[in-house]
Amino acid sequence: MLLLLILKGVETEGFRGDEHANIEINDLCFDSRTLKPGDMFVCLKGFETDGHKYAQNAYAKGCRVFCAQDDIELPSDAVLIKAKDTRKFLAKASSNFFGNPQNELLKIALTGTKGKTSTAFMIASVLGEAGRKVGVIGTIGTIIGDKIYKSDNSTPESYLIHKHFREMVSDGIDCVVMETSSQGFKHHRTYGINFDIGVFTNLSPDHIGDGEHADYNEYRLCKKQLFSSCKTGFFNANDIETKFMEEGAGCEIKEFGTHYDYDYTSQNIGFIAKDGRLITEYDFCHSGVSSHFVIPHPGIAGVYNSLCASAVCSFLGVPDDIIEKGLRATVIKGRNETINAPGGFTVIIDYAHNELSVKTLYDTVKPYRKGRVFTVFGCGGNRSRLRRFAMGDVITRHSDVSVITSDNPRYEEVDDIIADIKTGVTSPAGEVIVIKDRKKAIHYCLENAKPGDIILIVGKGHQNYEEIKGVKYPFDEKEIVLEFLNQGKNASK
Repeated sequence: MLLLLILKGVETEGFRGDEHANIEINDLCFDSRTLKPGDMFVCLKGFETDGHKYAQNAYAKGCRVFCAQDDIELPSDAVLIKAKDTRKFLAKASSNFFGNPQNELLKIALTGTKGKTSTAFMIASVLGEAGRKVGVIGTIGTIIGDKIYKSDNSTPESYLIHKHFREMVSDGIDCVVMETSSQGFKHHRTYGINFDIGVFTNLSPDHIGDGEHADYNEYRLCKKQLFSSCKTGFFNANDIETKFMEEGAGCEIKEFGTHYDYDYTSQNIGFIAKDGRLITEYDFCHSGVSSHFVIPHPGIAGVYNSLCASAVCSFLGVPDDIIEKGLRATVIKGRNETINAPGGFTVIIDYAHNELSVKTLYDTVKPYRKGRVFTVFGCGGNRSRLRRFAMGDVITRHSDVSVITSDNPRYEEVDDIIADIKTGVTSPAGEVIVIKDRKKAIHYCLENAKPGDIILIVGKGHQNYEEIKGVKYPFDEKEIVLEFLNQGKNASK
């Protein structure tokens, strides 16, 4: 594509070599390791590295067009575009480069601390039942038809977002559901995208510290940005931060929650545990209409996530019976993923990996609790030690049997991580066991569970690997559980 077309409508602060505006650009690049001759190199500043340092390397690899926000030294034949913020530049330039595919998609964005992934998959499932072709971008990756592209971030870099948008449009997809993270807003990954629908799930302190957000106020201000760039906003009216999120919003406001005076409500909520299945039911009420939903998404978190999805899809014209059908069909890998065991107990695999998320998980299973609760957990290596203390405390306080094990130790020793976790164990409610081998830890719980018990396997969720000393070994918890249940105790030999 011609450089002048890539720059259409993009703010710049200077242009050395503007006589080359008709130069052909093969691709945009923000990582010099993947750069090819004929690409434009955009210098991005990150927490750990600065792309400006790699401009000379990019030049040596054949790049002759650059965008930078700081001064850089380049030979005279290099075209240099100056921008106030290269992240904003990359976002707008990427949209142009891929032909502005966002204009051909219905765009739904979700932000909040908890529930984004589950709600996104519910919305996608319901819209799929209604006949739409839907793409998903989020924590689990970017899903386009049968293809899944892994990402290091819930909200990928802007270039990748627009690249995925273009592929979606080319594949006949007409709707995309996105998780938009606070870091995504902070680093302008969604800059320039005008969403049709924005969703606020809930908010509580998270992602605060080095390399993330300076404080809670910055965190919530980043989240709030969504509602100045969407047409209609859906807000969880039961959350304490909703009024802050709605204040000054430049969009139409719709509210959902458990009170009668909201636009979309859930009434007569019930929780049922039967033969290892955890069932939620409620009346979905809106516009004077009430429909009874029975769905396999447990606890109050299941209520809020499914209610939010129902509100969005109802607003888009999907009938209630199709909404319930889509909710029933939703499978969210590693998010309250329930496996019904033949022995009458329940296994739940969940990504919960910090104090807040595990507390939410225990709140979720509380209404169904008849027998004991087993929890298999560890903590990731090369991550905050404070998280380990908190996890050790909250999990052992809420479990009848706590099994401490490995969870992506990375370059740390499992024994050291477990020692940190045990430091946080002060008032356990039941038995605390250490089994370093995670597969054996899972087998231990499966061997000892009885009818009515609940086994929680937390921390990895959708991950299908165990990372040890820089190597990712195959490790799929659902496969391990199903293999054991299908083969009985022989699976542990």
